[in-house]
Amino acid sequence: MQKIMLTSKLHRATVTDRNTEYEGSVQIDEALMEEVGIAAYEQVHIYDINNGNRLITYAIPGERGSGMISVNGAAARLVERKDRIIIAAYGMITPDKEENYQPRVLLLDEDNRIVERQGALAFTSQAIS
Repeated sequence: MQKIMLTSKLHRATVTDRNTEYEGSVQIDEALMEEVGIAAYEQVHIYDINNGNRLITYAIPGERGSGMISVNGAAARLVERKDRIIIAAYGMITPDKEENYQPRVLLLDEDNRIVERQGALAFTSQAIS
C-alpha cells in the first residue's frame, strides 16, 4: 500500500499575474521551484486563500529571482492579482518511509520572498536564500 503525501508547499504565495490567453499552468520563480522541489511540468494544486477556489494545474519555471507567480489559462479566471495562494505538490510514499517523513515547505511574504523554511527544508544545509 502507498499513501499520497504532501511533498512540497509554497505557503501564502502572492499571485503576481494572471493570463487567460496562455495555454495553461502556473509559472513560478525558478529559484522557488528548485528550493521547494517542484519540477517543471509537475502537477500542483492551488488553493486561493482569498476566495476559497481550488484548482489543479502544472508548474512551469518563471524568471529566476523574479518572485513571479502567474496563474495562466482557464485557471486565471479563478484568481486575482495579489491573491494569497497555497501551491502544493503531492507524491506517493510507502508506509515504511512515513515515520520520519517531512515535506519541503516555504512560507513566503507578499513579494514571494522566503520568510521561513519548514519541514525537510528547515533541516538541510543545502537550502538557499
